[in-house]
Amino acid sequence: MAKGVGITLKNVAITFDSHCVVAGANLDIAKGEFVCLLGPSGCGKSTLLNVIAGFVPATGVVTAGGHQVKGPGVDRGIVFQSSEALFPWLTVRENVEYGARIRKVPARERQAAALEYLAMVGLSHAADKLPSQLSGGMRQRAQIARVLANEPSVILMDEPFGALDAQTREILQREVARIWRATGTTIVFVTHDISEAVLLADRVVTMTAGPRATIKNIVRVDMEHPRDLASPRALEIEKALREDISAEVGRTLRAQGLISENVA
Repeated sequence: MAKGVGITLKNVAITFDSHCVVAGANLDIAKGEFVCLLGPSGCGKSTLLNVIAGFVPATGVVTAGGHQVKGPGVDRGIVFQSSEALFPWLTVRENVEYGARIRKVPARERQAAALEYLAMVGLSHAADKLPSQLSGGMRQRAQIARVLANEPSVILMDEPFGALDAQTREILQREVARIWRATGTTIVFVTHDISEAVLLADRVVTMTAGPRATIKNIVRVDMEHPRDLASPRALEIEKALREDISAEVGRTLRAQGLISENVA
């Protein structure tokens, strides 16, 4: 597995049809760091992730590993929120092999790699099943294995566990943390779940409410893994993040006239 690379955003702005979604975002992500993007709904978290992926154009400068991002690339893999992102007509192993097959990697080599990464996410037993035969959590594991098989230096995750039940989400959160520590890949993870951010991230980047959203604060989660969310330090960090996000939500609601200016 390739080791992670650093990511830099300099004065990044994202505009759709003259509507400014993100304005003046600046962020440096270190090689091998796990960063969560957190903010109110509609603040542009996923859009900013898509800029790093090369799916969405932006002004300013975006680099990965010192190279300017000008479009999608195999150095940046993305895990989508929906577990339906797998090709339903391919087996799990064939899904994981897909990127290598497109790159014309020899069959024996790509099959061996697929089985290696399926083992890493605990899906060796499901290699020859179709996605429809798997649970939602297992499909997300398969999606992670598919990304890992391309050996990216950056993994971008867009609320990958948002649609899962609480128990499955907790298992996959721990699994992602384990894989990240084993591979050294740089991970940028979008979430609306404050506890999830505290559990996983080296740093949590909070964003202001949109339109013209930007980066508000960066909070370092100075705790060893595995983390106990009931510990005093975890509760302290979670409280600070919750207050940060609540202030932005309140500002938006007041601007829309939905709550009084006097409401905290």
